[in-house]
Amino acid sequence: MLKKHQILQSKKKAILISLCVSILLMLAKFVAYFLTNSNAILTDAAESIVNVLASGFAFYSIYLSTLPKDENHPYGHGKVEFFSAFVEGILIGIAGVIIVLKASYDLIYPYQVGQLYEGAVIIGATGLVNLLIGLYLIRTGKTSRSITLEADGRHLITDAVSSGGLVLGILLIQLTQILWLDGLISIGLGLYIIFNGYRLTRKSVGGLMDESNIEVVKDVVAILQQNRRDSWIDVHNLRAQQYGPDLHVDCHVTLPYYYDLTLVHHEISSIDQLINQSRPYRTELFIHADPCLPACCNYCKMPHCPVRQEAFKGEISWTMENATKNQKHFSQ
Repeated sequence: MLKKHQILQSKKKAILISLCVSILLMLAKFVAYFLTNSNAILTDAAESIVNVLASGFAFYSIYLSTLPKDENHPYGHGKVEFFSAFVEGILIGIAGVIIVLKASYDLIYPYQVGQLYEGAVIIGATGLVNLLIGLYLIRTGKTSRSITLEADGRHLITDAVSSGGLVLGILLIQLTQILWLDGLISIGLGLYIIFNGYRLTRKSVGGLMDESNIEVVKDVVAILQQNRRDSWIDVHNLRAQQYGPDLHVDCHVTLPYYYDLTLVHHEISSIDQLINQSRPYRTELFIHADPCLPACCNYCKMPHCPVRQEAFKGEISWTMENATKNQKHFSQ
């Protein structure tokens, strides 16, 4: 299991690299714009301003997310990362709208461009750097369960893709001398940027609204199914939320009703230990114990049960469909 200090240091290092590189690439793109006077290059340079602002805000949000729990934040400060991703998505969308509006204006009132080959080289280089940094951020974000790093990484990859399209467009303009293609390419890139801003905003809103983490739920259900004990009669109402790097899972587990508190505590602790040993991240579980009912007997495998009222007929496998419903399996 990754240590919290290691996760913290990797997150800080990754976002600091992103911030420094974003500043350098922004300056390079504006140099390319002043060389060429290309509106398409200006759109790429304008989006790089968003990269710098987003990386700066992301750095601050990661700092907040690593603060320990306190009386006012009993679940920690991790949700600020969703807010950071939301802000980044909004900034990306605004940049896309501005790009489309300016490009539309320049289609009506064309202008002269020049030194496009030099501009293409600079933009191509910045796109390659953004691609490498973006992949690094996404990998680090998945390792540390940081939506902020993943969002910033996907933003940079979006920027790299748009830069690649821009280079092809610049070369096409240079070869054909059709200047209005500059504005048309800018509109296409602007719409692409708006779409990616929407996707990022949608994901962050889901986190802020405590949308269940489906991937975590699938993992937990699979772990429990593969390691189930006879005394774990069923699992239901299983939910998972992510708060920055912290995962919170809660569920109901049906146990034999004649178990005393010591046995119930032992079974609950075993589930907690199983989940945390099987996953690479610390997961906080809240498990509610339900007593079994006579209707559970037909799928209960408890050997030598002193209160069995019906013979065992067959096990009900735990799946996303039955484990997430708020009802015991016999009532489905």
